[in-house]
Amino acid sequence: MTTSQIVAARRSAVAPRNGRLADLALHDLAAPVLRQVLADAGLPAERVGEVVLSNGLGGGGNPARVVALAAGLPWSVAGLSVDRQCAGGLDALLIADAMIRAGQHEVVVAGGAESYSRRPLRYRTFADGRDPQPYEQAPFTPWPDRDPDMAVAADRLAAAQGIDRAEQDAWAIASHQKARAVPDAVLADQICAVAGLTRDTFTRDLGPRHCARAKVVSGSVTAANMAVAADAAAFVVVVSDRVARSLPGPAVALVAGATTGDDPELPGIAPVRAIQALLAATGTAVGDLDVAEIMEAFAVQAIACQRGADLPGAIVNPQGGALARGHPIGASGAILAVSLFHRLRRGGGTGLAAIAAAGGLGTALLARAG
Repeated sequence: MTTSQIVAARRSAVAPRNGRLADLALHDLAAPVLRQVLADAGLPAERVGEVVLSNGLGGGGNPARVVALAAGLPWSVAGLSVDRQCAGGLDALLIADAMIRAGQHEVVVAGGAESYSRRPLRYRTFADGRDPQPYEQAPFTPWPDRDPDMAVAADRLAAAQGIDRAEQDAWAIASHQKARAVPDAVLADQICAVAGLTRDTFTRDLGPRHCARAKVVSGSVTAANMAVAADAAAFVVVVSDRVARSLPGPAVALVAGATTGDDPELPGIAPVRAIQALLAATGTAVGDLDVAEIMEAFAVQAIACQRGADLPGAIVNPQGGALARGHPIGASGAILAVSLFHRLRRGGGTGLAAIAAAGGLGTALLARAG
């Protein structure tokens, strides 16, 4: 049976909304990363069968096609756009994996791109002639009274799990510390220069005093222990075994993935169900994992997922997470995959990536170094 191999992975730096990447249209943000990841893989554009792109805040259309054209791919590459909000970047990899396993394509570029800075304004319209009303958050359930703001949902999760502000702040501080400690050479393998930017711009020397002064967003959730809105792009190259054997660099096997639903009012805990389903389906024990990249949209989300999935703290987010970088919605899952790929290719072993999405969704991916 054909299996999937990841042979290259790159991302842009992550910059907060209205920061260093704000002038770039989505395709200008993503195309340089796509070109670089193909160059890393040693594959010409003509070998690409499909591009699967996650984008959560765009104006519709087919941004995957636009990015493929901007990157100079052949017109034959149709482009497939995915919107599963925060989980979309990992889901794009799972779609690529399915295409490879089905024999539909042998080379698929998958990932995500988001420009919070350049997202379109969105309005609700009404049949009775009322003026359109702007909105920030799309509906994620059919029940307005059971569709909480994400920060409100994170605070409810904190209350339900007994995770106080001090613990959330401590996780955020550790995330920044770990991110600051990553060697430049390691980041150089991951980050493709876009608009001259080669490092994440938000990472800083966060401490208890900063956290104490942080603006409260909802209860125990503050501006210090939730990720900032951001711009970024990330892609991986997923290929068949046959193609992987023809390439010189080491590959990382995409073993399996799972996307599951859970309580839409507590979306932050949803990855636990996906992680458990994935480990059970693959016969993998938590003790078999060498690294776990867990999304940090909120510190409480990461803490609850680590505990719920019984992951050892030492293996979770060794290079820091989104709290230290920012959260470019559609790209965040793909950024986890980029970090996981490079960690496994350097150190070997088995790794997990997992992310929550609004509406009570969780996606998890298992990868293993050859």
